[in-house]
Amino acid sequence: MSNDRDDMGSEAPLAESEGNSAESAKPMEQRWARVRHRLEQELGAAAFQSWLRPVQLGDAADDKLKLLAPTRFLRDWVESRYGERIIALWREEDPAIEFLEIDVKRQKPAIGGAENTGHKADGSGKAKAASTVAPQRLSLHAVEADDGELGSPLSKRFRFENFVIGKPNEFAHAAARRIAEADNVPFNPLYLYGGVGLGKTHLMHAIAWHIRERDPSRRVIYLSAEKFMYQFIRALRFKDTMSFKEQFRSADVLLIDDVQFICGKESTQEEFFHTFNALVDHDRQVVISGDRSPSDLDAMEERLRSRLGWGLVADIHATTYELRLGILQTKAEALGACDLPREVLEFLAHKITSNVRELEMALNRVAAHSTLIGRSISLEMVQEVLRDVLRANDRRVTIDEIQRRVTEHYNIKLSEMSSERRARAVARPRQVAMFLSKQLTQRSLPEIGRKFGGRDHTTVMHAVRKIEQLRDSDPGIAEDLELLKRNLEG
Repeated sequence: MSNDRDDMGSEAPLAESEGNSAESAKPMEQRWARVRHRLEQELGAAAFQSWLRPVQLGDAADDKLKLLAPTRFLRDWVESRYGERIIALWREEDPAIEFLEIDVKRQKPAIGGAENTGHKADGSGKAKAASTVAPQRLSLHAVEADDGELGSPLSKRFRFENFVIGKPNEFAHAAARRIAEADNVPFNPLYLYGGVGLGKTHLMHAIAWHIRERDPSRRVIYLSAEKFMYQFIRALRFKDTMSFKEQFRSADVLLIDDVQFICGKESTQEEFFHTFNALVDHDRQVVISGDRSPSDLDAMEERLRSRLGWGLVADIHATTYELRLGILQTKAEALGACDLPREVLEFLAHKITSNVRELEMALNRVAAHSTLIGRSISLEMVQEVLRDVLRANDRRVTIDEIQRRVTEHYNIKLSEMSSERRARAVARPRQVAMFLSKQLTQRSLPEIGRKFGGRDHTTVMHAVRKIEQLRDSDPGIAEDLELLKRNLEG
């Protein structure tokens, strides 16, 4: 009897302890339920069902919240895409939490042993968990470089602080700054356009970085138009278009680079059109870049071209000598090559005129050569190291040279390139020169128009289309074009 009483007495405190533990777990479960409800409201039922419903609450101790995911893939996806938001929502419930740790939930060993279960037996025959998966730890104050697999990574080099401003890009920079610093949407969309390597992508990245650091709760997605198309095709393939729509249309800021890539791709344009409308209708910011103005995107649907021009369109012009020199000085300081002779910087600014990307590549090559070989940087050294780059730039065709060669070929005056005369003997060579300017230079249509007497870009577009048609139907025009192109590039 005494043994029975002793057993009963020992069970009472244990039951009471378990009851207290259960009571203390209730607030945790309630907090997690409220956080999950908020996430479902924000992300939509489809995205929540796919990614967050399988995630379970672990525990919260000190400054860390633990969650459990069923697979490594799901863990990585949730951490990269939703980690910051989960922490932010949990901090509203418990301000002491600073970090999120996501573990892969261990599966129970299969009957018959630990083999093929992710467990291994120790010497006593007991199954022991193999620590093959490291937990993920995410700081509340960290800034993610992308939105999981949905977006593209952001380069830390592309920020407003290291964007060199000059006459050709000051308007685009001011517009980008306004977007990044505004609490409300100032204009929608912002459309940036210009030639290759002039700074469009730099400004897109800078906007994304600034918004994320200023307000981490805002969901910012940056990606190329090519990746948008890839994600859409994948969603069609796996019959998951609803999740695709929810993911993009729940963004606070969507930045799409190189939109000209989807020209001619009807299904992708259709989806982009509806995504664009959904975001604008809900007052979400859209930023787009392209190599041409919206009206010049020939293979783009008219309704989409119209919408791209709704907000603010900012042109980034070709760099000037002063801007190139400023960029070189800034890049040299960033590389720690501040002792570069000024005559070298001036030489590069004069010689490499195509775009900023090529300018930066040339400077990197010179600095690397100097560091690895231990050779001081001089004008002679630069000319030797960049021999191929300088030769290519010397061969680069200009609109002035095209006009001169065309007028010589057709035996007309150079002034006719800018005149108002419409006689075929003058108009056709002028159209040929416009066509070659579009083919052989990186100048935008408005820039080409300005070189031909201040003509509108639509005139240049008409000339290009006309010569393309004649090239296919008139052997004489085709022969002229081939001869002129060979002489200009030779």
